[in-house]
Amino acid sequence: MPNFVRLIIGFALLGATVALMFFSFWGTGVLVLLLSILVFVTFFFNEKMLIAQFYLRKENMEGAGKWLKMIKNYESELLKAQHGYFHLLVGLIESRKAPLQSEKYFKKALTLGMTMDHNIALAKLSLAGIAMAKRNKREATMYLQEAKKADKNKLLAEQIKMMKDQMVQMDKQQVQTRGFRPR
Repeated sequence: MPNFVRLIIGFALLGATVALMFFSFWGTGVLVLLLSILVFVTFFFNEKMLIAQFYLRKENMEGAGKWLKMIKNYESELLKAQHGYFHLLVGLIESRKAPLQSEKYFKKALTLGMTMDHNIALAKLSLAGIAMAKRNKREATMYLQEAKKADKNKLLAEQIKMMKDQMVQMDKQQVQTRGFRPR
């Protein structure tokens, strides 16, 4: 449902609340008021995105993907501030299926912008992992440094450290394979 329809419904329910309370139907008025508050909350926080995030926390990628696919046109259904988060969630789901294909979603999420620093750090950490899979050490190092800078609350510090250790292992493997000369 487009956002302007939610606003119309919310204001209609708010008007109904005022009318009900004016005519002394307090119980029904409070109930309709709570319903209008719920409609206004879904204007700012899309219920499909919230349910998809719930499924992602439970590591149920199929359920999260199903709810994200219900969003047909994210530009009309979501606020502009949620566009980046939509692409981040799609990228996280795609990274389980085809990691190298999810790069475009993470980059789009970063270009559209996100307000929370740990989500920016998560997108950059995922891009660093993709760059490592492509054997692009310079790009991976750049994304890791940006992820470390964006992770101000140290929520991803362990994952960043693990990724750096993997890069060191990748360097050792390259040195070993270059040193080997077949006869």
